[in-house]
Amino acid sequence: MSKPFISSSSFFLCLLIIVTISIAAECSKKPNKDAKATTGGGHELKVDYYSKSCPKVENLISSVTTEMFNTAPITAPSTIRLFFHDCFVDGCDASVLITSKPGSGDLAELDAQVNKNFANEAFVSIQKAKTLVESKCPGVVSCADILAISARNFVNLTGGPYYEVKKGRWDGKISMATRATSNIPRPNNTVDELINLFGSKGLGLEDLVALSGAHTIGFAHCKSFLHRLYDHQGTNKPDPSIDPRLLKALRTTCPRSGGSNNVVAPFDVTTPFTFDYEYYRNLEAKLGILPTDQALFTDPRTRPVVLELGRDNKKFHKAFAKAMEKMGSIGVKRGKKHGEKRKDCSQHMS
Repeated sequence: MSKPFISSSSFFLCLLIIVTISIAAECSKKPNKDAKATTGGGHELKVDYYSKSCPKVENLISSVTTEMFNTAPITAPSTIRLFFHDCFVDGCDASVLITSKPGSGDLAELDAQVNKNFANEAFVSIQKAKTLVESKCPGVVSCADILAISARNFVNLTGGPYYEVKKGRWDGKISMATRATSNIPRPNNTVDELINLFGSKGLGLEDLVALSGAHTIGFAHCKSFLHRLYDHQGTNKPDPSIDPRLLKALRTTCPRSGGSNNVVAPFDVTTPFTFDYEYYRNLEAKLGILPTDQALFTDPRTRPVVLELGRDNKKFHKAFAKAMEKMGSIGVKRGKKHGEKRKDCSQHMS
């Protein structure tokens, strides 16, 4: 397989895209402890879970996600990431949507440092969908299921696969910021750390690489990869695994110090708005942005999967859909003993 090539015009596009978040959004208008301990009952998630209680639920949510995608495309990568962060902290139970009570010393999951940079449009989208669903099927559909369906819709709207979402999740009763830090991957994690973290959620090496493919869309803040540009592993030199052209482009708008905290760069510098396999091809060409992304190619355990998914877009889509279904079953709660059905996704039931 020949190495992917990024033209000078594509790099110019990359430079244009490395902008503040507000401009980026405007431009885009063109088995483990968590999985077992919190699961109530023995019922399986089902595609047709709401076939009698809310048969139009998919259509209702789709009307909102389509509208949000057309008016604010940044909603797509943020919602997909929101679902990922939700499932990795005590299971897929919409606990990431809870807001902290004013004056309370116990911060909710959303206020953890690792959850600080979500685009507000993602929360607006979920709340709009919840309001619409409640108007037709009051007290029936959980916020957790709405989030799972919305994430799938946005994957598909950006050119990714359409896959059936199994439903039946209840919303979690607990949301703690302290639980988020150790359960969410960080940009500087080693592949060993990633494999161990994903393994603790019942996800394998193939799932790790496939789910990382979500970075085929979306943006990363400069602070997430700044050390790669100037001080890789304390050497006071750039990371040698980054393409010199990309290094130059990133250094232009991500200075070593004094830069804006709002400046971002696309994860995928070739097709940043399309859910495709170019993310993997970029890694082979040393065009990964985050150190954790590029490490997937340099590590001999994950490189074969990167190469395989980078050869076949359909294979990537199939692997991603399979991994999303698997991730979507982590720590599922059922029944009033283990969960709740919130009317407002940002507030626990009183």
